[in-house]
Amino acid sequence: MSTSTQEAAEQQDWMNGGDEGAAAVASPRAPSSRYKGVVPQPNGRWGAQIYERHARVWLGTFADEAAAARAYDVAALRFRGRGGAVNFPGAATAAAAAEMAFLAALPKSEVVDMLRKHTYDDELRQALRSAAAAGGRGGGDRATAMVPRRVALFEKAVTPSDVGRLNRLVVPKLQAEKHFPALEEAAPPPVLLAFEDAAGGGKVWRFRYSYWSSSQSYVLTRGWSRFVREKGLAAGDTVAFSQAAAAAASGIDAGEVGVKRRMFIECRKRKRKGSSDSGIPGDGCCPGGGARVVRLFGANIAAAAAIGASCVC
Repeated sequence: MSTSTQEAAEQQDWMNGGDEGAAAVASPRAPSSRYKGVVPQPNGRWGAQIYERHARVWLGTFADEAAAARAYDVAALRFRGRGGAVNFPGAATAAAAAEMAFLAALPKSEVVDMLRKHTYDDELRQALRSAAAAGGRGGGDRATAMVPRRVALFEKAVTPSDVGRLNRLVVPKLQAEKHFPALEEAAPPPVLLAFEDAAGGGKVWRFRYSYWSSSQSYVLTRGWSRFVREKGLAAGDTVAFSQAAAAAASGIDAGEVGVKRRMFIECRKRKRKGSSDSGIPGDGCCPGGGARVVRLFGANIAAAAAIGASCVC
């Protein structure tokens, strides 16, 4: 399958919900639910769906009817705002401004991914915690404790195709299989990965993580182009991945984070030609005192050289 065909398939999968959504359409009609956007499933579970421009968007299946109704309400708030019809008007009216801001900052496709994978509540709690920590950084030790010590996982120097129009980052196979969730090579379903911005501010970046059998490569797709654009990445810059050294920092309720990993992402800009402020031709130091790094095939090597040097600021 070509890359363009794969991307088209992913877009169609987002709308239809893959095999799960297709099965819901093909199943015999069962007694309708009392909730808007909720459909019963043959296996006794409940599905949720919403329509966008006359096209059905599958939101996933849930163990009980109320949970499916809640998923529909979340989608309705993102797709149609506070004025949209929901199943629980009281809860929607009382929705905090922070949750509405959280939804507004996400593409619709990412909200749908969270609902399908039942990670929306966890992602919302994490975003609210990060925002609270960012707002109180100068006010005590608790905010400082919520920023954990990080352990480096791996880094990659991005290529022209990584920052081009393909909207994907190719993750080195060795690192993907070592640090990211396992994916089956035979038509694996994509996984949504969340990374906190190591620069702080409470921002969380979400990327769709997939395995492309056509090129036998692991890739971060949906959400990647936004990261490239907002960070101003160019070929030769470095993207670094890390994770919290501890499962949870002090001050967080026990069991709320549990064994859930907190992963981080940051970028380091390659020194641009003529950007040195030192006045010394070929000087490889950043204006802020960064270190010189030499890359060979995307990996750091110890020797320092003018060609290929980058600034780590």
